[in-house]
Amino acid sequence: MLPNIYTENEKTKLRKIGITSLFDLFLYLPNRYQDRTKVDRIKDLNKDQYHQIEGEVSFVNASYRPRKNLIVVIDDATGTLQLRFLNFYPSQIKQFALGEKIRVYGIVKEQSFIREMIHPEYEIIQKHKIPPQHLTAVYPLVSGVTQKAVLKLVKKAFKFINEKNNIIDFFYKLNKQRNLPDLIESITMLHMPDKKSIINNHIYRNKLAYDELLAHQLFFRGLYHQKKNFLAKPISKDESIYNLFISSLSFELTNMQKKTYLEIMKDLKQTSPMNRLLQGDVGCGKTIVATLAAIQTIKNGYQVALMAPTEILAEQHYNNLKKWLDPLKISVGFLSGSISKKDKLFVTEMVMQGNIDLLVGTHALIQDNVRFKSLALYIIDEQHRFGVEQRLSIRAKNKIDKKYQAHQLMMSATPIPRTLSMSYFADMDISTINELPPGRQKIKTKLIADSRRTEFLSIIQSHCKEGDQVYWVCPLIEESEKLQLETVENTFKEVTSSFASLTVGLIHGRMKSKEKESIMHKFKIGDLQILVATTVIEVGVDVPNATMIIIENAERMGLSQLHQLRGRVGRGVKESTCILLYGKKLSNIAKDRLKVIYENMDGFKISEEDLRLRGPGEFLGLKQSGLPVLKIADINKHKTLLDMAKEDAEDLINEKHNKIESHLQRWISNYQEITRT
Repeated sequence: MLPNIYTENEKTKLRKIGITSLFDLFLYLPNRYQDRTKVDRIKDLNKDQYHQIEGEVSFVNASYRPRKNLIVVIDDATGTLQLRFLNFYPSQIKQFALGEKIRVYGIVKEQSFIREMIHPEYEIIQKHKIPPQHLTAVYPLVSGVTQKAVLKLVKKAFKFINEKNNIIDFFYKLNKQRNLPDLIESITMLHMPDKKSIINNHIYRNKLAYDELLAHQLFFRGLYHQKKNFLAKPISKDESIYNLFISSLSFELTNMQKKTYLEIMKDLKQTSPMNRLLQGDVGCGKTIVATLAAIQTIKNGYQVALMAPTEILAEQHYNNLKKWLDPLKISVGFLSGSISKKDKLFVTEMVMQGNIDLLVGTHALIQDNVRFKSLALYIIDEQHRFGVEQRLSIRAKNKIDKKYQAHQLMMSATPIPRTLSMSYFADMDISTINELPPGRQKIKTKLIADSRRTEFLSIIQSHCKEGDQVYWVCPLIEESEKLQLETVENTFKEVTSSFASLTVGLIHGRMKSKEKESIMHKFKIGDLQILVATTVIEVGVDVPNATMIIIENAERMGLSQLHQLRGRVGRGVKESTCILLYGKKLSNIAKDRLKVIYENMDGFKISEEDLRLRGPGEFLGLKQSGLPVLKIADINKHKTLLDMAKEDAEDLINEKHNKIESHLQRWISNYQEITRT
């Protein structure tokens, strides 16, 4: 809440720049500073440099033709300076009365031997008004809010807290131990630094960054510890069902698959709910590990839900799980937004009665009418594609035994960089599969300019003649779904005409479920040789015979997405190729991205680089996720502070410090709303 020191008009201006509380305003930090602590003499002015001058108005002339021009000349004891205003009002002309003393700040230009400032900042001053004693902050602005307005609003805020003394360090002892400056001192020196303190600017920013990271750690680690207070059904391990399932597979589990399975089972046998992330590179075999956990849960007499972000991926999971689990007499159901009303009603009734052991689906699983008889484990694939509210709302899906929460297993083929696992994933335990099954082929990556696309058409022709298949991917065009559809359909026409002797299919997100399923089935069994697609095939889709993928406009995509798409090939025993087509004009960031993807196959390394290039907000899609966003701290730059904050948060939670809530309220105003989900 903004205090009543501000008028409604001022509050409107603050809201325009995203400020809804006094503390928000203190966190609205300047991006640079101006030195207005001294007044220069006119004779000492340097061309193309900023100066502050005081002088008396000696000449004023306003002209309107051929264009508006207001010329004001000021004198000090050492010379004259011309001020030029191209946009002005009649009231401004009156301000510049002859003999009036003014102070101006701006950049000096020289034209025809006349020194002048064009549109300088100025104020009418009393004869003995001294310049400010601190540097003047320059803030980022939005339309309708001026620097002068922000400076006035900030000044009011500091006057208010100096009178009320209501901004305090909640963890004073920690501050001293960590050798950090005081909170008020830090805020003051960041908004109104003197010339000496400006060299310590980073120290004061570090204080705010630490406090913010501490709040995030208290939030996420608080969630972690909070889960220990809830009840969950313990799941015991049955070796006979494990051995029966493993013996039915056509491959052996890797050592890391076995290790992560045991980590999950250790959690599942607890009476508090598991909250674990299973991460690993594309094709490392996470689904089998999750299936083993599901089998054990069902063997204990409970139900399991598996949620995937797209219908294509959900259907693939459903088909694989039915194939694996039917011999074990485990019933698998499917639910998505596009199945018929009659089928939805049948599935939801079967789930409520407990006649479906494992329900696979999209976000349709979290609709109000879906209730489980005894849900004990829910698995979320590609968890970063769901908002936090979506991920958590499945908790309350039990029809009976509502005092029990389901165990949660999240899966991600986008490996989480260490700094993110310490921050935005600090509320969960993490298992990592960092090896691929034996026999997986390395994928060759080639960068080719779009202007050379005709050169590799013959390669594709011979590739398909040898019995192999090709993905041809068009990028997501966020600005327009219609434009994306046109792009992929035009590409489909172009590819079809270029390869008249080959069968070409088309798939995109706006097709009906059965149509998509039919096309994917044709591609899987080899009836289609080239599949033109949008990024709906980004995750999970498994066609071992597809050994080439062409990605159009690769420069538009993030690194993790490119790596995910590249992972659609190389899933069989044949050598595979990924061709990245790029446009003419590449930004430096686009060049960096393409260089990283070309040089690396390790998803963990790519993930680290993606985080470095995009930052956590874009990497995680935080605006859509409901999770708190860092305003001051940068987890790439402040790794040491993050380590400190993690350690300190754990201590504060363990001692049940009475100011944790206050600190969270200050830094994450909506934290209660998020945790209420």
